Amino acid sequence: MAKFADIIGQEQIKEHLQNALKMNKVSHAYILNGERNSGKEFIAKIFASALQCEKADVSSGMFEPCGECHSCKQMAGKNQPDVIYVSHEKPGSIGVEDIRMQINGNVAIKPYSSPRKVYLINEGEKMTVQAQNALLKTLEEPPEYTVILILTTNLESLLPTILSRCVVLNMKPVKDSQAKKFLMESMQIPDYKADICVAFARGNIGKAKLLASSEEFDHVKEEAVTLLKYINDMEISEIVAAVKKINEYKLDVNDYFDILAIWYRDVLLFKATNDANHLIFKEEIQYIRRVADRSTYEGIEKVIEALDKSKQRLNANVNFDLTMELLLLTIKENS
Repeated sequence: MAKFADIIGQEQIKEHLQNALKMNKVSHAYILNGERNSGKEFIAKIFASALQCEKADVSSGMFEPCGECHSCKQMAGKNQPDVIYVSHEKPGSIGVEDIRMQINGNVAIKPYSSPRKVYLINEGEKMTVQAQNALLKTLEEPPEYTVILILTTNLESLLPTILSRCVVLNMKPVKDSQAKKFLMESMQIPDYKADICVAFARGNIGKAKLLASSEEFDHVKEEAVTLLKYINDMEISEIVAAVKKINEYKLDVNDYFDILAIWYRDVLLFKATNDANHLIFKEEIQYIRRVADRSTYEGIEKVIEALDKSKQRLNANVNFDLTMELLLLTIKENS
């Protein structure tokens, strides 16, 4: 069973929640705010487990769920009756009826077998204004045993009145060294691959795990690097064919852009220092050196600017093929 000790990074959040448990000063409502896949739900479930645990383990100096009592076993099996996961019928929003039926409608009923009743609202940013106003009624006068955990990727989507009644805990980027250690020790990811996943994840441990176990990501990375290595010798027709291939990937196109950006970050770093030790794509050093030798600083800067512009264009729904062709032609001209 997962415990606070299993959380990578997020020391402030761990300390805050464990102190609340140890001192029995648990608030009625918390907001965990952070990127998608950053570990919000993982932390919320550990906190919920600890809240309901029948014999919490404090021997390590940390307030941990024991993992052995009836409640902990129920949590592990996702059937603890007093931990309620708020679901929503519409994929794009959490409506007022979802809140009324799943929280307001039963919050007055005392816990079935535990000291508390914990409500976990994932994707809190999807709550409509009406849903938030309905939730506000419970937040204003919550029964003593109630704890509401709202997980969100966007604090600004929540009403000020909701924010003012909750303890807001912001997820922080996990240090690269911590993320790399986790990938290598817990997932047996080799050193060079861990470096690449960590560089892409930018402090998001969940994303690092997803990338480390994604065959699609490995495949896309190899395709992108091959394109960058040989783009200088490619004909326009070959570049158009490469664009069509990019469009077939299931991966988020921003991940593809990140591959290109990290490659050029390596080129720039090597051009400036002539040192391969801090490169992400160390195994491609002969190609990195070749691009660095034939590119000017101004040319590399143009490519990096073109990458940013392409991201903005795609976010504004400009034609994908046209955007990518312009980008790859800019790369070809400046490499």
